Amino acid sequence: MTQPLDVAGLTAAYLSGALTPAQVLDDISTRIAAMGERPVWIGLVPHERIAARLTEIEARRQAGDAMPLYGIPFAVKDNIDVAGVPTTAACPEFAYVPERSAAVVDRLEAAGAIVVGKTNLDQFATGLVGTRSPYGIPASVFDPGYISGGSSSGSAVAVAAGLVSFSLGTDTAGSGRVPAGFNNIVGLKPTKGLISTRGVVPACRSQDCVSIFAGTVDEALLVLDAAQGFDKEDDYSRAASPAGAMPDAFRFGVPSEPLDFFGDGAAAALYAQAVDNLTALGGTPVAIDFAPFRDAARLLYQGPWVAERLAALRQYGFERPDAVHPVVWQIVEGANRITAADGFAAMYRLATLTRAAEAEWAKMDVMLLPTTGTTYTIEAVLADPVTLNSNLGLYTNFVNLMDLSAIAVPGGFRPNGLPFGVTLIGRAFEDAKIAGLADRLHRASNKPSVGGTGLPLPPVSPVPRKAARVQLAVVGAHLAGQPLNWQLTDRKATFLRTARTASGYSLYALAGTVPAKPGLIRDGEGQGLIEVEIWELDFAGFGSFVAEIPPPLGIGTVTLEDGGTVKCFLGEAYAAAGAEDITGFGGWRNWLNRDRA
Repeated sequence: MTQPLDVAGLTAAYLSGALTPAQVLDDISTRIAAMGERPVWIGLVPHERIAARLTEIEARRQAGDAMPLYGIPFAVKDNIDVAGVPTTAACPEFAYVPERSAAVVDRLEAAGAIVVGKTNLDQFATGLVGTRSPYGIPASVFDPGYISGGSSSGSAVAVAAGLVSFSLGTDTAGSGRVPAGFNNIVGLKPTKGLISTRGVVPACRSQDCVSIFAGTVDEALLVLDAAQGFDKEDDYSRAASPAGAMPDAFRFGVPSEPLDFFGDGAAAALYAQAVDNLTALGGTPVAIDFAPFRDAARLLYQGPWVAERLAALRQYGFERPDAVHPVVWQIVEGANRITAADGFAAMYRLATLTRAAEAEWAKMDVMLLPTTGTTYTIEAVLADPVTLNSNLGLYTNFVNLMDLSAIAVPGGFRPNGLPFGVTLIGRAFEDAKIAGLADRLHRASNKPSVGGTGLPLPPVSPVPRKAARVQLAVVGAHLAGQPLNWQLTDRKATFLRTARTASGYSLYALAGTVPAKPGLIRDGEGQGLIEVEIWELDFAGFGSFVAEIPPPLGIGTVTLEDGGTVKCFLGEAYAAAGAEDITGFGGWRNWLNRDRA
């Protein structure tokens, strides 16, 4: 039997000494050679780099460094940078060799994972079919005549074929979900900004996500734990905002209108079975109006977001129709006919649809949709590349536009042996909330297995995931370098960034405090934007920290200059009596340094 590559299994084998990462990497190299490098891979990482990585992680292990993904092999879609390895975005003329890896690759390597190679994709991540690449057309692992889905085609096939434990894709319109559905694996599309996109060749920068393919939901979450984190170098990065747990008795939205399965009766039956399975898991199906979601989906390719694809090429100084796949250029070139007025009109329309969708979200805890209505042969897609691609995005295109989270899981098999997938969709930052339910739904499906390997699903991983974390803004004695900062660092808090409050806050130097402390009070009068530092710590650390706060200080919620909110030290109103108003200094450090200016 082929050695399973699930994270928990490899981790246990490494701990027992039954396997080493070097042995696993050698076995993977043999598997890739037997299958052939093309069309799944655009380039493999050189042996000398892998050898150096093995030496590095072993030294770290011997030094006691905890690496949750120690020795775990993974693949990277070739629009994501890996230092020293060419990035092509499936366009040879575009290729460059980055000096620095993408932020997400850095984080995964820091966790001990090992990059095996760069995978094929629909060129410039434009497509849901997997047929738009000069490096070949990856097929579904279940039938070479059928598409693998795109644009993250190679990344999905690499996992489904048992070549890596997990892989990275990207998802703008569904590229992290459609290939999962066509290859019987899990595709986790996180909330936008949860995983940094620094070092990713953009498709639509405002809508792009890095996605994760894995054999099970549990493994995808383990990878997400390592991959996520606020990145101050990424303008679109966002820190996690913990959501509540899925209730035992939950409501799941099912469109009231008849869904379009494009004549695929087997897919319709499997979706109906998924509805029954989710009901058996404690859910109550609730009819929702799918119209606002459907109409938003149409905006992605019929609206101004197509112009972002052209803007991405211009960002790299690359606008060569002769070097671009003809179908991709047909899509991108359409941006030249989109005006700024069109752009604003589409944004207004999206806002209207998103507001209409809020009424539907009030009815449900999660939405259940088919990942796609059907699948297609490679021959059919090559004959009609635009229409069939559009059909595949019907249930995926709206998700990023509406700032939602989603996870695609296998939903059983058609009588002809081709897999079918379903997707659970939640609100922003509900990634973990919907994932636990998705895992149960996956395991309740017909013949659950890992991709096309024939291997049964491994049990839920015993490897603990990181506890949920909370962001805290500090304004005075807990700032970095100040007397009480140790109360954060001793709880392993992580510094995220410096920010400023919105207006309406006043800052006072409190009288008689040791060490000296300020009090931040929301009185609606302060015109200054007060500097704060934002730190992140787990819930246990946050709870013990709050328990030590003396009056007149407490923890509340502060609004930041950018409109976001975080927990923060706030003073009670009575603290202002006899205290010096130092709002005009713009922050505690400025006041402390007032005599040095």
